[in-house]
Amino acid sequence: MRLKSRLAAVAAVAVMAAAVCYGSIMGTEETDEGEVVEIPVSWFGQKETIHFWYSDENLSSFINSAAVAFGEKEGVRVLPELKADNEYLEAINKASLDEDRQMPDAYLLSHDSLEKAYLSGLATRIQDAAGICNSKNFPEAALFAATYRDKLVGYPLFFETSALVYNETYLAEWARQTAMKELLAASGTEWNPEEHPDGIPVDEALLAARTEAYFQEAVPATVEDILTMADSFDVPLDVEGVFKWDVSDIFYNYWFVGNYMIVGGEYGDDPAIIDINNKETIQCLEVYKALNQFFSIESDTVDYDLVVDDFCRGRTVLTVATTDVVRKLKEAEEAGDVAFDFGIALLPQINEELQSRPMSVTNVVAINGYSQHKALANRFAAYLVGECADSVYARTGRVAANLNADVDDEYLQVFKSAYAKSIPLPKMMDTGNFWMQLEGLFSKVWNGADAAQLVEELAGKIASQVR
Repeated sequence: MRLKSRLAAVAAVAVMAAAVCYGSIMGTEETDEGEVVEIPVSWFGQKETIHFWYSDENLSSFINSAAVAFGEKEGVRVLPELKADNEYLEAINKASLDEDRQMPDAYLLSHDSLEKAYLSGLATRIQDAAGICNSKNFPEAALFAATYRDKLVGYPLFFETSALVYNETYLAEWARQTAMKELLAASGTEWNPEEHPDGIPVDEALLAARTEAYFQEAVPATVEDILTMADSFDVPLDVEGVFKWDVSDIFYNYWFVGNYMIVGGEYGDDPAIIDINNKETIQCLEVYKALNQFFSIESDTVDYDLVVDDFCRGRTVLTVATTDVVRKLKEAEEAGDVAFDFGIALLPQINEELQSRPMSVTNVVAINGYSQHKALANRFAAYLVGECADSVYARTGRVAANLNADVDDEYLQVFKSAYAKSIPLPKMMDTGNFWMQLEGLFSKVWNGADAAQLVEELAGKIASQVR
């Protein structure tokens, strides 16, 4: 038993004895070694108190509100503390080991830092007394992200992943054009919108039926469908291109190789499961490389916010975006700045043989292994991801990992479907620089470098890091 745990157990026994004299309400606490001791929920009128840390100011309203509501419900105190994002886990470690500092009993953490947190004793296996962490409440991606070495070490709160965003009005126009070209071809007439801006007389009923049929299939199912659209669509004058996305950011690129480039397995924690250099990965990258011939995007100047802004202004037909795009589009629509219908769909497959898979990051509530109030910290964590799940998006703009939240929002539900399919970012500290290296690989491939050679080099570097 760690010295601090031993002292906590001794102190708990002493408090228990005192509580018998003063008639305090008793609770239970489990030490790191599985020993159960009793501690007072209230002693000399003091409420049991836990400290909760987080590092994103945008979460303050949500966390403070939840802390007050939970405190009133349980007759305890939850004290939230906003901490600097820089060296966040290191600050938790210092506070946990320094008796002069107030440690967090629970805290919010990106799931890819769970290995570091667990191995340093800052995260421990969750108790989940309410049984909330199951497949009825969370998709596998959330539970995988919160798992380390077959142990659930976090409560999934919210996630980030990517999806395809499309201009529905432009897709309807593409469907009309396609149907018109088909009917004209059947009659031996050539399509020329400049000579016939108002169209050529055709059977309107047949045109409407063909247009509807094409519109129903307009959302691209594969990357090849996007290329077909780019090649056949006579876009409106203000449209700069059919497809534009941030090719400089791995988060918007990884879906090309996500189904085949595996690092750490489904849980992202097994160094024995690494498969980077395989033919499917290289084939996917070759498809990615070929897109530069159709969509001229400068990898060194492209910016995600500008890409989304271009989409909102109707300058592109398709883009790849994260969950923040839902609020941006809705706000722009309410302000009258969006003059078209839009939709969100799962990212397309690469082709009929090669599948795509997006990356995801999950923020989880971890329980500090050094805390003397683990039972209460677990209850608060379960409360955040359970009862409070429906208010996560409204108060923070983040999408709750809980499947039962946001059920009436069709756009968020698409992102949740994408999340369920996603591969969580690995947790292994030995591969912590993998994503930076992979981002560099994508940039080089986009600009014409040999994909097979780069994949082989990356596989060799990662193999050397995990030996």
